[in-house]
Amino acid sequence: DDPGIARFLERGLAAHGRRALTANNGQDGVQMATDESVDFILLDIMLPGMDGQEVLRRIRARRPGVPVLMLTARGEVQDKISALDGGADDYLTKPFDLEELLARMRALVRRADQPQASRIQIGDLRMDLRSHRVWRGERLVDLSSREFALLEYFVRHQGQVLSRQQILSAVWDYAFDPGSNVVDVYVSYLRNKLDRRGEPSLVATVRGAGYCFEPPEHD
Repeated sequence: DDPGIARFLERGLAAHGRRALTANNGQDGVQMATDESVDFILLDIMLPGMDGQEVLRRIRARRPGVPVLMLTARGEVQDKISALDGGADDYLTKPFDLEELLARMRALVRRADQPQASRIQIGDLRMDLRSHRVWRGERLVDLSSREFALLEYFVRHQGQVLSRQQILSAVWDYAFDPGSNVVDVYVSYLRNKLDRRGEPSLVATVRGAGYCFEPPEHD
C-alpha cells in the first residue's frame, strides 16, 4: 500500500529480469493473483479494504501452490508465526534489502518446483519420495513413515521457523494441544538418526518459536 515501495520493487525486479504487477489494495490483489499468470506473490500484511491475511486465505483457496512471501513492518515473533500459520511460505520484515528479497524469491520458486519430483537432495541429504528412503551422504537411514513425513515437511520448509502447532497440524493432522510433546519426541528421533557427532543438528531449536531445518553442507 506504499506507492514508493511499490515503485522501488517494480524497478528493482525489472533490473533482474522479473516483471511485477502491482495492486494497492486487497481486493485488487486477490483478483490479480487469481486471474493473471503469476508465478510468485509478494504480499503486504497491512492493506486497505482487506488485510493481507484475508487476501492470503482467498488466494490459497484458489491457488494453493503459488509461492507467497509476506512483507510486514512488525518484527514480533507472533506476527511472523501468524503469517506462516496463515499459509505464507516465508516473510520479510520492512525495511528490507533487495538482494535478500531476490534470494528468498529464488529459494521459494525452487521449492515450488520440487513437489512433483520423486527425489529431493539438499547438501548431502537425499530423499526418495517414492520408496521412502533417505540417505545422509552414502549412509542409508532407516526412518518410520511418520519420521519420513516429518523430515519431508522440514525439507520443504528449509530455513523457515516452524511452530509446533504448524508441524502437528501438517504431519499429524491434529489440532494443537499445548500439552503434547509428540513433535519434540519425533524431532529427537530424527536427530538421533540423521545428525553426525560433533556437527550442528540438521533441525535447530528456536527458543520460544519452534524448529528450523538447516540445510546440511556438502561433504
